[in-house]
Amino acid sequence: MNRIAVRSLVGGLRGARNYNRYISTAVAARPLDSAEFLNHRSGDGFSGFYWMRMMSSAPQPVAPPVGATSAEKEQKESGGSVADGGKKGSDSNVVVSNYWGIQRPKITREDGTEWPWNCFMPWETYRADLSIDLGKHHVPKTFLDRFAFRTVKLLRIPTDIFFQRRYGCRAMMLETVAAVPGMVGGMLLHLRSLRKFQHSGGWIKALLEEAENERMHLMTMVELVKPVWYERLLVLAVQGVFFNAFFVLYMISPKLAHRIVGYLEEEAIHSYTEYLKDIDSGKIENVQAPAIAIDYWRLPKDAKLKDVITVIRADEAHHRDVNHFASDIHYEGKELREAPAPLGYH
Repeated sequence: MNRIAVRSLVGGLRGARNYNRYISTAVAARPLDSAEFLNHRSGDGFSGFYWMRMMSSAPQPVAPPVGATSAEKEQKESGGSVADGGKKGSDSNVVVSNYWGIQRPKITREDGTEWPWNCFMPWETYRADLSIDLGKHHVPKTFLDRFAFRTVKLLRIPTDIFFQRRYGCRAMMLETVAAVPGMVGGMLLHLRSLRKFQHSGGWIKALLEEAENERMHLMTMVELVKPVWYERLLVLAVQGVFFNAFFVLYMISPKLAHRIVGYLEEEAIHSYTEYLKDIDSGKIENVQAPAIAIDYWRLPKDAKLKDVITVIRADEAHHRDVNHFASDIHYEGKELREAPAPLGYH
């Protein structure tokens, strides 16, 4: 009987050693008691050992050594360590790895409170230029100018029909489109710079800043207007069509692409002006400004919706000027890198 037990034990150890390469490293083994041994003796070939596969790679809790202090016991029970980046409380489920040396430094506001945003940092915030001329308009002169102007006017028709005077939803939709041109233009200029071994004159950064600024407009509007399912579906369709169409257009004629964006920004200024009129008339409640808008534009703590729309409109006026300026550069037969990029606004 003893021979049978020893033979089974040795066979189990050999099988476990061969099988070990096929299983996760997060495996713990424990010896079976007499009842489990009898139940598993004719089982899966592991004989005297019952292998338990864990659902995660987290190590099993280890009992603190004898004589350990209460602080060490608490540290082992909490599972927190410097190496694992463990956190207590609500952050205990956040996976943090210090292995790569990537850590966010502690960032605070001017008043000493902790900075709450990961999507932008304090040095990326700014105050919008509210003195910018909102009435500027590029008068169409050439065939391409007239084509761009009429295309934008044509695109406004379905927008007016669908949204009417629901300017919150209209602004949300416009920002999903307005954030595309800067990204496409910046991406194509980036690839051109790589192909031709040339600097961009700062225009890559300028266009990507524009795209990021428009995206922050959208993040702000989403805090104010909760899109319903069919509006989300419309965003997917419009973004898919507009991105590909603008990508092809920018490849063919950058001057036309920038001119269209310039006219789109003029329409955005008009829409936000109407938005402000409805706020002033009481048709739209002048609610508290979202926290993200207060930090991003450095607004007062008691800022209202009107203040947010005012700074967004100023941003759109700046984008209007940048894109018309870029189109004029191309009309003069030059490349963007030959003219200074309008950096430093955002």
